Amino acid sequence: MPIRNRFSEMLPEIAAWRQDFHAHPELRFECHRTAQIVAEKLRAFGCDEVVEGIGVTGVVGLIHGRARSSGRVVGLRADMDALPIHEATGKPYASIHHGKMHACGHDGHTAMLLGAAQYLCETRSFDGTVAVIFQPAEEGGAGAKVMIDAGLMERFGIQEVYGMHNRPGHPLGEFNIRAGAFYAACDEFRLIVEGKGGHAARPEQTVDPVVTASQIILVLQTVASRNADPTQNIVLSICGVRTESTAFNVIPQRVELRGTIRTHDAGLRKLAEARLHAIAEGIAASFGARAEVEFVEGYPVMVNHPDETEIARKVALEVSGQCLEAGYNMGGEDFSYMLEERPGAYIVLGAGEGAGLHHPEYDFNDEIIPYGCSWYVGIAETRLRA
Repeated sequence: MPIRNRFSEMLPEIAAWRQDFHAHPELRFECHRTAQIVAEKLRAFGCDEVVEGIGVTGVVGLIHGRARSSGRVVGLRADMDALPIHEATGKPYASIHHGKMHACGHDGHTAMLLGAAQYLCETRSFDGTVAVIFQPAEEGGAGAKVMIDAGLMERFGIQEVYGMHNRPGHPLGEFNIRAGAFYAACDEFRLIVEGKGGHAARPEQTVDPVVTASQIILVLQTVASRNADPTQNIVLSICGVRTESTAFNVIPQRVELRGTIRTHDAGLRKLAEARLHAIAEGIAASFGARAEVEFVEGYPVMVNHPDETEIARKVALEVSGQCLEAGYNMGGEDFSYMLEERPGAYIVLGAGEGAGLHHPEYDFNDEIIPYGCSWYVGIAETRLRA
């Protein structure tokens, strides 16, 4: 099951689909154009059923094998949405929408799954049904959960589910995967420090929320260094500081901090939330200020199922001969919701050198398309072996 010659032949066509998606990025659930094109292509390929509007703009195509005696249904998922970033690639197919771009490669994921769907419709060399799942709103909208809540798994009888992501900076065609916890739980917080504003020349008459917030920022780093088990993974980052004043001679009344906490363990996740409250509120009180914490749980830990991980690894080795043990990833991924519902696995595919994900100069490497398409098809044919 190496890279299939059909995908080498199809590469210019699939790359053209990808570049068209790249030029027309859509955010979160607003993937109307992308979803319409996906649905049209699935129907043109000969999918047995194409359903639109699953989870707002999600699309599901069902492809039946030559035999269906197994009664099995395997799901293959790709995400479709872009990011609110202004593109700086200078490519001829760069985004035509200011402030929006495919900076994470979802254009490539969608194109690769479309290529796999076309091949599966042509060959149908499997016993059962393949559900190709095109999901909106992975970037912060929890589109996977919205599709699940809309009946994705039950309506289509999906029994296993598999996903993939490209990874720039890793050798082209090299797959990486790990069983168990893989991508991190991804939580957000907003912290308001309320003091007493005043003139910068009279600090003794104020309760300075800037100084208070600065102390909170520093001490929050001890959650990782002094509260967490050093053998576990945690990242606590302050990503934004804002005051209500832009003057050089005003001590503001309030300071807002924004940040994220990433963990791979449910207990550590709860510990980090508790320490966030205790540190912020305690330090603020010691300065005569007040702290208010808003904690928002994001995507849960993405946990690969062990048996399905080995299947995904085996297919990857057959496709490229390269599948290494992945380390923990501190990024978040809403495929975690799908893996809470059904057994399955998520794999990453090396894209070679280039700008990193979420960077304004990032562009998906079309050279990996045959690898990704072959892996999707290999999963389907392995799990639904005729």
